[in-house]
Amino acid sequence: MCGIFGIVGHPEAANLTYLGLHALQHRGQESAGIVAAEGDTLRGHREMGLVADIFSADVLGKLPGTAAIGHARYSTAGGSHLRNVQPLQVAWAGGGLAVAHNGNLVNGQSLRDELEAQGAIFQSDADTEVVIHLIARSRKETLEERIIEALGRVQGAYSMLFLAGQKLVAVRDPYGFRPLVLGRHKTGYVFASETTALDLIEAELIREVEPGEMVVLSSDGGLTSRQVFPVARLGRCIFEHVYFAKPDSVLFGSSVYEVRKELGRQLAREKPADADLVIAVPDSGVPAALGFSQESGIPYDVGLIRSHYVGRTFIEPQQSIRHFGVKLKLAAVRQVLKGKRVVVVDDSIVRGTTSRKIVKLLKSAGATEVHLRISSPPTAWPCYYGIDTPSRHELIASSHTVDEISRYVTADSLGYLSMEGLGAAVGDRNSSTFCNACFSGNYLTGDLVTPVPRPQLELVYG
Repeated sequence: MCGIFGIVGHPEAANLTYLGLHALQHRGQESAGIVAAEGDTLRGHREMGLVADIFSADVLGKLPGTAAIGHARYSTAGGSHLRNVQPLQVAWAGGGLAVAHNGNLVNGQSLRDELEAQGAIFQSDADTEVVIHLIARSRKETLEERIIEALGRVQGAYSMLFLAGQKLVAVRDPYGFRPLVLGRHKTGYVFASETTALDLIEAELIREVEPGEMVVLSSDGGLTSRQVFPVARLGRCIFEHVYFAKPDSVLFGSSVYEVRKELGRQLAREKPADADLVIAVPDSGVPAALGFSQESGIPYDVGLIRSHYVGRTFIEPQQSIRHFGVKLKLAAVRQVLKGKRVVVVDDSIVRGTTSRKIVKLLKSAGATEVHLRISSPPTAWPCYYGIDTPSRHELIASSHTVDEISRYVTADSLGYLSMEGLGAAVGDRNSSTFCNACFSGNYLTGDLVTPVPRPQLELVYG
């Protein structure tokens, strides 16, 4: 999962791209980069780390131009190395080209093997570079036609931005896995992964880039759009609503905040609990916890305080950081919890280790009972479309029952939202417009999983 941002037709393109990436920092904390175009000249800066730490005033001052694209990354294909930081930037026969990609190409490795056998030399491990090679090898006359031909060979998830001089091209895969919106900012147009980036720079939302659509912007204010890939069925990522997107964003036409509250309401209807108060695992669990409280009538309070100086442990690149992160990230409020029966609402359980530590933390702070409620179904399958979930044998729900998971995390009870409840909350009761493969195993781009027999994960109870 990554955040991408692009703007054309603005004299401070790099500065606005910096602000846009800052608003999208939650989508990737591993590295960031900006490439700006002054005329036909592209200049870029990429580093490991957070957006605010990478882009000083001096750095941004070296990125002049009226068009720019930016990328905030966490790795799904390609390791955590400087060579994989995007936007990728190349010089080829057609001039300078920069590419920023949110998503994951499921046939990226096979295409890479094919290209390397034909003599191609790769400078990164990122699957995005495959697309660059395919563009360079195309015999089509225009950049747009080359992009269409190249993307016609890939499978999987992509929302991509291509910057070539004063031309900015956006393309979204025909399933619409990853979000991408188009906005207007004074003299220029803007692309962003989420509307929260438009809000920060005071840009006006125009609409989503449609699945399978290509939108081309030029510095003279021109905008052209065409449907370049047919849409057989939508596959918008449902986990964006559950966890990844910021709650102030409008995603796939719906308020993320309101969807998450409805997830909590559905959860309260399906998995009620006899308790004294409802608390959330901050920050993504807060709207769902509020919805659970409103539907159940159990008061909501703040029982866990999150440190905002620690990144999202789910997407930290090192396993050691992920395991240590709970103690750094959360503190229990004893005055709220002591002597209380508590419902704690979280968005998901992945390995179970974090949930176990949270339940133990609440009980050590004086909670007499802890009832864990999850505002999504069990995560039993890995994502191949841009979220770095573990392999299936590491997902606790792939090989253990709800009762076994409840015992492992030491909760007094555990309840997940049903698939039906999830569909109702996002307005997709028939599972026809969202991808829910991480919950169902129903992948949209073919048979991607080799079944793994039980048992998978050794659990230590107590």
